[in-house]
Amino acid sequence: MLFCFFLLSSGFFLDMAVCASVQPELRITTIKQEPYTMSKGTQLEGFCMDLLSEVAKKVGFKFKVQLVKDGSYGRQDESGNWNGMVGEVVRGEADLAIAPLTLTAAREKAVGMTKPFMQTGISILLRKDISEGAGFLDFLTPFSAETWVGILIAYLGTAASIFVVTRLSPCEWDQPQSEQNRFSFLHSLWYTAGALTLQGAGPHPKALSGRLICSCWWLFSVVLLACYFSNLSSSKTPESSHLTVKGFEDLANQDMIEYGCLAGSSTLAFFKNSNNPVYRRIYEHMERTKSFVSSMEEGVRRAKEGNYAFIGESVSLDLAVARHCELVRAHEVIGMRGYSIAAALGSPIIKNLSVAVLQLSEAGELAYLRSKWWASSCIADKAKSSVVQLHSLKGMFLILSLGLGLGTLLAVLELTFKSRRSATEQRKSYCTVLTEELSLRLRNRNANKPQENVDKEKA
Repeated sequence: MLFCFFLLSSGFFLDMAVCASVQPELRITTIKQEPYTMSKGTQLEGFCMDLLSEVAKKVGFKFKVQLVKDGSYGRQDESGNWNGMVGEVVRGEADLAIAPLTLTAAREKAVGMTKPFMQTGISILLRKDISEGAGFLDFLTPFSAETWVGILIAYLGTAASIFVVTRLSPCEWDQPQSEQNRFSFLHSLWYTAGALTLQGAGPHPKALSGRLICSCWWLFSVVLLACYFSNLSSSKTPESSHLTVKGFEDLANQDMIEYGCLAGSSTLAFFKNSNNPVYRRIYEHMERTKSFVSSMEEGVRRAKEGNYAFIGESVSLDLAVARHCELVRAHEVIGMRGYSIAAALGSPIIKNLSVAVLQLSEAGELAYLRSKWWASSCIADKAKSSVVQLHSLKGMFLILSLGLGLGTLLAVLELTFKSRRSATEQRKSYCTVLTEELSLRLRNRNANKPQENVDKEKA
């Protein structure tokens, strides 16, 4: 009996130990950084907190989150000791570190790192007014491409209408047999272009139909030029710098703006250990000027103030761009690396955590969390919003179209009235007279010949 009781008691305590080992409570260390970990009342939320919850479900453990005491990610000093989250894991003060913790060779030697849950690199954050230089075609930026195409079509359509109306209208060209038409197609193009630049190019149309078309085109030109110069002047602010910074080489070759990175970060270690001469110059400049920042927030703030370029992880810089519309990230990204979860060196949980991260990635959960926490608050880009779109001028295009149509209709009516009067006087069919008039006015070969040349041909 005692033996059986001993076996039952042993089995009971073993079952409890197994149950306790199935879902242990792990101590998690993290650091506050938007949007990875943020305070919401007494709780923490963010990308890393959502990731931790999903990983805990798949691996099967409970957790208790604590903020890192010294507010650092983890750097090894000269004596070989680690600070920050990495140091807490090394010393056993925390079981896991989950944060935008960059996977590096030095950290991999000190702690165990999972498969990366996010890929990133190193880039530059700066104000928009110092990120791009002036281009050769910047004078076209006040209007969108569709607007310029619409203006070109309106210009050609107006010139063609003036050319046709001045030929059809008898008030403009009364005697096509003896008079030369003043409005050739080339002159119509020149006249329309002169009106567009507010210079004028005579002679002007005499008929009501031609004057109606010209008046509509003049009104269209005035509104168009007002919109163009208004947007052109607003895009050239006095704060704009002529400096162009598109990458790290541009940054290293200038001395007009200051630049720096997060003190004690893997970004600083990348430049410090690099053999690339450009990157070495950047590191030496930062060390000489002591232009480091103590936090991501400070780097973003200094970049917003201007005259400062913040070098950091591209993923974090993308978040700053999404939150602050006056900032932009340079296109160049170097030193690609990943963010990983850290555990004690040799910990058996590393394998399970890596599998869980890969499963979340394959299921699209990581992409969903990225879109959830990196949503942009910028409604529209200021530079793009100032560009005049085609639909913004639809009223003027409509007025111009109505003017062209009405002017052409008046020219046709003027020719019709003259043809009807001539048919009555000559006692001919109205259709015959109208056909002869149209043939005489629209034929290029005879339309511009004076009567003397016609008489010589008959002789």
